[in-house]
Amino acid sequence: MEWRGQYIELIKKLTSLHAPSGREDPVKDLVAELMKSHVDKLWIDVWGNVVGYRKGSKGSGKIMIAAHMDEIGLFISHIEDDGFLRVIPIGGVLERTLLYQRVVVRTRDGRLYRGVIGLKPPHVIKPEEAQKVPELRELFIDVGASSKEEVEKMGIRVGDIAVFDREVAELGWNRITGKAFDDRVGVVVMLKALEMLEKHDVDVYFVATVQEEVGLKGAKTSAYGISPDVALAIDVTIASDVPGVAKSEWFTRLGYGPAIKIVDGRNAGGLIAHPKVVEFLVSVAEKKRIPYQLDVVSGGTTDASTIALNKEGVAAGTISIPSRYIHSPVEVVDLRDLYNASLLAKAFIEEATPEWIQSIKGVVIK
Repeated sequence: MEWRGQYIELIKKLTSLHAPSGREDPVKDLVAELMKSHVDKLWIDVWGNVVGYRKGSKGSGKIMIAAHMDEIGLFISHIEDDGFLRVIPIGGVLERTLLYQRVVVRTRDGRLYRGVIGLKPPHVIKPEEAQKVPELRELFIDVGASSKEEVEKMGIRVGDIAVFDREVAELGWNRITGKAFDDRVGVVVMLKALEMLEKHDVDVYFVATVQEEVGLKGAKTSAYGISPDVALAIDVTIASDVPGVAKSEWFTRLGYGPAIKIVDGRNAGGLIAHPKVVEFLVSVAEKKRIPYQLDVVSGGTTDASTIALNKEGVAAGTISIPSRYIHSPVEVVDLRDLYNASLLAKAFIEEATPEWIQSIKGVVIK
């Protein structure tokens, strides 16, 4: 399967870059280069969102496709006199995923240093401490320096960033594991859909957004500039098909196709996907014989939540990619789900018409 190698290669390229929220430049530059030959116009806005525009044959109606470039990470907040680094989180970092992990520290001038996240030795802690997940304030990064001066000579300063140090590895034939799949795999799905895209009626804006993990910020600003009629976010979702989780709580399963979002967020406080967008995605998937799941999630959300609230409102939905162990250094996805997500995004764009878009924009009663 030729597509399989293409997806793995592109995911490796994107996830090898160290780019948490607010520091997406390395990914931004690569995504812009990859988009360039497939769009009519291309720009990077003041926030760093990469926007590629493809004109539709009928020039009426606007669709926005969004996938975020940033990953979770850490800001260096303090350098100890003996050379250890203290940190604060960037996005939804869980302490239980950090302990004894390798990280990469990226300085402001682009230098990279490996480090490890440490904790005081188990031999000197109290028995009750051993039973608890340590708080972030108890952890530190060891970059192999013996003093603050040595750290500063390395070029590491307060405000520099750190992310997980992991490479993509294959699991079996169809699955891969690595860091930053949330949401670099979504970016890959969007790029491949753009690459495969053929004739389409409506105008399309492909947006690689910034700062999703810290408040959906890039999607908010880019949607304001684009003012789309319809929008899709492409992002990972919870695949909870693992031991210890009741089947009734399996939101999605690996290898069963991309998921079409119905709702997310605590108490449905994230996105309640526009019913007509959901219906259209389902009809397109069934018409094209693309396997799909329905995604009803009780936590988390995506760029679609803020795009939906743009100006007078946008009909928004999400194509979700099932992923195990989200926000960890060992996220796991199924390549078949990624490929089918690209096919679904491509088909959604090609099947959309100005008339369909007009039908969901609201009705003047009098």
